[in-house]
Amino acid sequence: MELKLYNSLTRKKEVFTPQNGMNITWYSCGPTVYDASHMGHARSYMSFDILRRVLSGYFGYDITYVMNITDIDDKIIKRARQNYLYQKYAAEMRDLDTLQTDVKDSVDRLSKQMQATTDPDKKVMQEKALVKVTAALKNLTETIQLGHELSEAKSFLLTEAKDVLSDWLDSKFGKDVTDNAIFASLPRHWEEEFYKDMAALNVLPADVITRVSEYVPEIVDYIVRIIDRGLAYEANGSVYFDVAKFDSQKNHRYAKLVPEAYGDSKALQEGEGDLSVSEDRLSEKKSPNDFALWKTSKSGEPSWDSPWGKGRPGWHIECSVMASAILGSSMDIHTGGVDLKFPHHDNEMAQSEAYYDNDQWVRYFLHTGHLTIQGCKMSKSLKNFITIQDALSRNSSRELRIFFLLHQWKETLDYSDTAMEEASSYEKMLREFFLNVKDLLRNGPSSSTAPENFQKWSKDEEEINNRFVETKQRVREALCDNIDTKTSLDAIKSLISTCNKYLAQLKQSANRVLIKSIAEYITQLFQIFGVIEGKEKLGFPSDSSGLGTANVEEAVMPILGALADFREEVRKEARQLQATRVLELCDQIRDDVLPNLGVRLEDRENQPPALKLVPRDELLKEKEDKRLAEEAKKAEKERKKAELAAKEAEKEAKRRVPPTELFKSETDKYSAFDERGMPTLDNEGKEVSKGQLKKLEKQWQAQEKIYNAYLLESASKNEN
Repeated sequence: MELKLYNSLTRKKEVFTPQNGMNITWYSCGPTVYDASHMGHARSYMSFDILRRVLSGYFGYDITYVMNITDIDDKIIKRARQNYLYQKYAAEMRDLDTLQTDVKDSVDRLSKQMQATTDPDKKVMQEKALVKVTAALKNLTETIQLGHELSEAKSFLLTEAKDVLSDWLDSKFGKDVTDNAIFASLPRHWEEEFYKDMAALNVLPADVITRVSEYVPEIVDYIVRIIDRGLAYEANGSVYFDVAKFDSQKNHRYAKLVPEAYGDSKALQEGEGDLSVSEDRLSEKKSPNDFALWKTSKSGEPSWDSPWGKGRPGWHIECSVMASAILGSSMDIHTGGVDLKFPHHDNEMAQSEAYYDNDQWVRYFLHTGHLTIQGCKMSKSLKNFITIQDALSRNSSRELRIFFLLHQWKETLDYSDTAMEEASSYEKMLREFFLNVKDLLRNGPSSSTAPENFQKWSKDEEEINNRFVETKQRVREALCDNIDTKTSLDAIKSLISTCNKYLAQLKQSANRVLIKSIAEYITQLFQIFGVIEGKEKLGFPSDSSGLGTANVEEAVMPILGALADFREEVRKEARQLQATRVLELCDQIRDDVLPNLGVRLEDRENQPPALKLVPRDELLKEKEDKRLAEEAKKAEKERKKAELAAKEAEKEAKRRVPPTELFKSETDKYSAFDERGMPTLDNEGKEVSKGQLKKLEKQWQAQEKIYNAYLLESASKNEN
């Protein structure tokens, strides 16, 4: 079987053949660090981490993995200026009148911006900001009128108006911010936070990290060479790539990834950055399709020296230069999110191929699919913007990784409660299987070389082994097919299900050697996937904090085993002596004491009790879930009992109604009755139809029987 990867360049799966044997050169577009990392980042970086681990750990490739940090960018510049100006403004402790005036001016500016905004998502964000600031202004006004202490209301206004005020301050004073250090501190902070998030997700660090700010001289040299090749031009201190000239050359082609997007002005402008889109800049270009390699710096922007004057790099050139600096004229793999295809990755390739005068700077382009939240685009305005820390507060890193493994890396991925429940369920299945296997091995011969371990195989073992061989083949086929982890996990799930049935049937007589081999294979596979950390041969590692040992099970299981055996003997004696209180205390150890220590003890009929180390929080959750389930069951029983009692009471009340009174209470339907209580006119004064009277007569007669039976029963009771 040959490994095939889906190549975005050809839009099909291709046999993966690195340029240099088993060595892979790989460049991954890293984050633009100006805010907290979110689940969109996790979508890309955890998916690529899984691909990297599989290529390395399963297929045996040696990988040089390079990732950049974009620390010079329009978003960073604007956010850094705003943060600096706001902090400076807040530190100066303006008087109340000035603060109110400034906030009102910033609100006026926001209102004007809202009128021009066409993006519905952005408009919702602006509306929410306006409501928040307006409420804070109202709160301050009321505080002044009531004569209360103003410092708290003033601080509240300053906090609530931060975004609106920062934008206003930037519009007035942003051009005066010139110190490059101001623009460096923000990305450095968020770069560190990004690394923390990646470590929390168990994403392997890159072999090489490149920062744009450290490669400015190389970027300048790179641009000079492209100009020398006649494929870029200078205009008013900026340098632009000549797309038409590049595309006209025999050995070059622009927009290889998304040729249908050629000329998409909106996408091209977004790629240029918020601070770089202006009529002046557009008029400098020979064509609207041309893009900036170097931007002349305006007031309030960081700048570096260049042959064209003070300026800063364009976004696309940054990745071209840093990847080339480490990996050279052609790399095996380039990765990024699907949203980066055009114009970023297409522009990267054009620049680099212009620089090297080649036509294959990237051999395999891999793009992760979009991430949606409950079926919707992730957006702050929709209140579904989830940072990585938010996600980790709801689910473990292990559950998140299984969630990614259960889906194709190149397809759209929907993050939802249902999807995370599936991932949690899968993790629980894995853990329970490993715990059951460990329990089986613990209760077997003390030596792994004991002859008793090597039992004669029956048809059960032959079938299990056949399934094991088939599963390994299915996993290999799936991983060779574009690293299909979903199919791999489905195959493992099916194998575990078969093993569980076998263990339930044979219990302690199950073939330990065979089951151990299967469990070790699954452990190794999930170590490759990054689900199981450490070098455990079987199952998930146990928390050994404070025990001074690499394997907590080896340290505590002999002690727990002795306790379990002693408890079992006590229970036997207590049953014979009918010592109920002693049995209750034994149950208390199982249900209350051990779970608080992260130990699950399972009593089994005609077998030694099973001991399993499980995270304490999970055991306590299981206990709480069990309690809630019992309460729900009890409540349902009480509800049904009350419902039955209500029905009986209703039935009894109905028995006591004379047939002559049966319909008289239905005044919303009828307005006149005869001497038997039968309706003659409906509620509109019209005669009741013959067909309706026929139905009512049947009801009257049935009620007469019920009522007569009630009278007889009552008379009989009175006689007695």
